[in-house]
Amino acid sequence: MTAQNSSGKEQSPHIPAATNLPELTIKALLLGIILSVILSAANAYLGLLAGMTVSASIPAAVISLAILRFFRKRNILENNMVQTCASAGESLAAGVIFTFPALILMGAWTSFDWVQTTVIAGVGGILGVLFTIPLRRALVVDSELKFPEGVATAELLKAGEQGAKGAIGAIVFGGALGALFKIGDTGFKIWTGVIEGARRAGDSIVYFGSNLSPALLGVGYIVGLNIAILVFIGGALNWYVAIPIISGVEGWPVYEHVEGPAAWNQFVVPADSSKIGLPVEAENWAYTIWSKQTRYLGVGAMVVGGVWALIRLFPSLIRGISAGFIAYRQRRSGQVGIERTEIDVPMQWVGTALMLSTVPLFLIFGWVTSLWWIAAFMSVIMLIAGFLFSAVAGYMAGLVGSSNNPISGVTIATLLASSFLLLAVGMVAPEGPVAAILIGAVVCCAAAIGGDNLQDLKSGHILGATPWKMQIMQVVGVVAAAVVMAPVLTLLLKAYGIGSIAVEGQTPLEAPQASLMASVAEGVFGKGLPWGIVFIGMVVAGLVIILDLVLEARRCNFRTPVLAVAVGIYLPLELAGPILIGGVIHWLIHGRHKNREQMEEEYSADMRDLRLGSERNGLLMAAGLITGEAILGILLAIPLVFAQGKNPMALDGGGGGYLPAPWIGAVLFAIVCMALAWKAMPRREST
Repeated sequence: MTAQNSSGKEQSPHIPAATNLPELTIKALLLGIILSVILSAANAYLGLLAGMTVSASIPAAVISLAILRFFRKRNILENNMVQTCASAGESLAAGVIFTFPALILMGAWTSFDWVQTTVIAGVGGILGVLFTIPLRRALVVDSELKFPEGVATAELLKAGEQGAKGAIGAIVFGGALGALFKIGDTGFKIWTGVIEGARRAGDSIVYFGSNLSPALLGVGYIVGLNIAILVFIGGALNWYVAIPIISGVEGWPVYEHVEGPAAWNQFVVPADSSKIGLPVEAENWAYTIWSKQTRYLGVGAMVVGGVWALIRLFPSLIRGISAGFIAYRQRRSGQVGIERTEIDVPMQWVGTALMLSTVPLFLIFGWVTSLWWIAAFMSVIMLIAGFLFSAVAGYMAGLVGSSNNPISGVTIATLLASSFLLLAVGMVAPEGPVAAILIGAVVCCAAAIGGDNLQDLKSGHILGATPWKMQIMQVVGVVAAAVVMAPVLTLLLKAYGIGSIAVEGQTPLEAPQASLMASVAEGVFGKGLPWGIVFIGMVVAGLVIILDLVLEARRCNFRTPVLAVAVGIYLPLELAGPILIGGVIHWLIHGRHKNREQMEEEYSADMRDLRLGSERNGLLMAAGLITGEAILGILLAIPLVFAQGKNPMALDGGGGGYLPAPWIGAVLFAIVCMALAWKAMPRREST
């Protein structure tokens, strides 16, 4: 059996099927579990901060290469197993943070219950592995899907085996910068992590803001200029169009005067003569409009985006499922010889595991409702939606990579459909929204793992790994990450706050997707959604889809995937700034060269290798920026929790006497940008 390179041309696996190398070794298993725990925690922080996650396959592969070099007996397939386990943990974190915090924001949970969080996340992730096993051959082997991050991971592992220089140094350098920046901002409070301001223009608002996070800069570099521009455009539509319009229509509010120490703590719109107070600051008014009204534009856009993804992928999905089962029957009947590189987990094991996995979920769903037939109904919805969206996520990972996979969009579509179905069978608030979120949590975890699973199987297919061993390793990574998710989320909640749950002296992690899930579920059951604004968001999404179809017909390189715009609409604008800057840096250095074929036409082999090596180093440093900042964010949460919200590391001891200087952060952020560009520049030492 042959593999395919990034251009779709067939090539032999790196390790032939006839060659048997140790894969599921003790050292690969232990290292994979450790990295799964660390990188899942880091991605949980990043997702709660920015609403976006990135694949951990590349940083996990680099770390694995660095550590396994100390062992005399090692091979490339062991490294592949390590990154497979680690990336499974990272993907599970994405599924968890997009949904579970919604239960806290809704008041259904007061903390992240370890048993329920572990069971729901673990079973959801395992379902994602099981659902994609019959799809491996159709989507990975026989299709023309590129799986860009899977191919990149395989190429990195091959380069590491050949002794490539600079790869380890790039990720360590980025990690150190990200960590130092985080400790100066959140730890010592020397500077602020956000520069923003707003001005009143009549009854309208002019706002500017940018986060200074190196992690978000790394996200922008990894996703590239196209996605970065779309996220910023979505934010601009909200903050430069929708918010000023609503402010102009509703008029400017004033603070309500109350007696006591909290003299101007609320405001009213419009002010009446008995409650005249100080004018509300433009920044506060802008965020109020965003949180209560205009972010629901993103809800409508995400719903349409999720449905559109299903419509576009449905024919390919049916063909892929059919091809997978046909190939399985042929192998069972002996019509097709089975090589080591084509052996999956047996289908009878898959079926048995699927049936067993529904038992704990049925019991947890039964905890929500005393009507067991509704719990059974919820389990059926979960199975159907989980399989469908795992397949969609796998297909999307093949198109745009795991980091760009629109998991949140398809989860919102699941949440809406589940909410209306549960409403139809008689469930009401407060049980109804909780039940819908739990279904969405299982589906989200399954879809996140489904996309990651097929991406890693693509790496293994190129390298010549054994599929069933990779699938076992993914289950191990899921379980390892599921065990630590509840403690990590509890730590972040107590240290920083999440969404509307604030901690004194700290800026809460935005958790945009979880806030969105809570709003949608409660809105459907309580009929409290601003449906007019949601509908406008749906219209905007439809226009974006039409534009994307036009660009597709004209074969333009720049495209407009609707879910990228929808995420930008929903996020605070300050988060889109560093993402855009990261995308611009990537384009300025590498944007003219879309693929290896174009490089072959313009450069000699020597110069082409220099450019490919430098792009790899840039991606690794960007991954380091994300990992370093995220890990320090989690470590810094520990003293904050013990100090009950006060920061003992701050220059003023947490007393609030020192005002951090925003210009210091801006200067240092500019230095980080230049360092990233420098590391990504083509030069001979990058090979």
